[in-house]
Amino acid sequence: MHRSGFVNIVGNPNVGKSTLMNALVGERLSIITSKAQTTRHRIMGIVSGSDFQIVYSDTPGILSPRYRMQEAMMKHVVTAFADADVIVYVTDVVEQADKHARYVERLNSLTVPVVVVVNKIDLTTPPKLEALVERWHATVPRALIIPASALEKFNVDALFKALLELLPEGEAYYDKDTFTDKSLRFFASEIIREKIFLTYSQEIPYSAEVAIEEFKEEGDLYRISAVIYVARESQKAIIIGHRGKMLKRVGVEARKDMEEFFEKKVFLKTFVKVNPDWRDSDRKLREFGYIQE
Repeated sequence: MHRSGFVNIVGNPNVGKSTLMNALVGERLSIITSKAQTTRHRIMGIVSGSDFQIVYSDTPGILSPRYRMQEAMMKHVVTAFADADVIVYVTDVVEQADKHARYVERLNSLTVPVVVVVNKIDLTTPPKLEALVERWHATVPRALIIPASALEKFNVDALFKALLELLPEGEAYYDKDTFTDKSLRFFASEIIREKIFLTYSQEIPYSAEVAIEEFKEEGDLYRISAVIYVARESQKAIIIGHRGKMLKRVGVEARKDMEEFFEKKVFLKTFVKVNPDWRDSDRKLREFGYIQE
């Protein structure tokens, strides 16, 4: 018997969805930082075995859109609810109960299996965790509740086994050697964007987007040219920093991660441009992959 299907991971920002996705897939596919709203695209991670294939899908954190970009992001979430064979709803031990109100009804109305993962259990005590699990049993009675710590990889194996049991029988959707649906260019841009989130504070990371303008393979080297778009001139100055020091730091850290991820040497050039309304421009959002034709 061969099992195959789509396991779509949803939840509010900052509950560790991407960390969980990466732990399940065993690859560093989704941005992981301490800041909310870092995942902007739907990213698939594919795990194949002799008698199964699980297509995991990490979606942007659920939010109330303020820009056309965020509207496009939320369409990924709607699609994830619609095309899943199994829905994994990620919460954690510190998230406030009112964050769940909009989605509990949707979880209870689904016909596909639902798994609620209570993440970050290393941040609480056994009595508090037991009470929280009981609340989730009462809130979504048909769901399987699994406490876990994605960061510490605690109970991730148990979650994997549970998901495997819930998958329908079927043939694989992707070639066995495929581990994601995204291109190397996409991951190059995501790695740079992660470094922006880790390097700058306040609104800068949320106002920035990365476009890969050149991605060439030259023997054992990737030659990459990237443009960081921001909304204002003042943000451009902050990104670059005094004598280009901040931009250089982002480039050095991104290059190191790219070389580890691609397993090749990388020559990386980064530039900064201002586009005041890129977050509300359909043309730019289409260019950046938020809007699909």
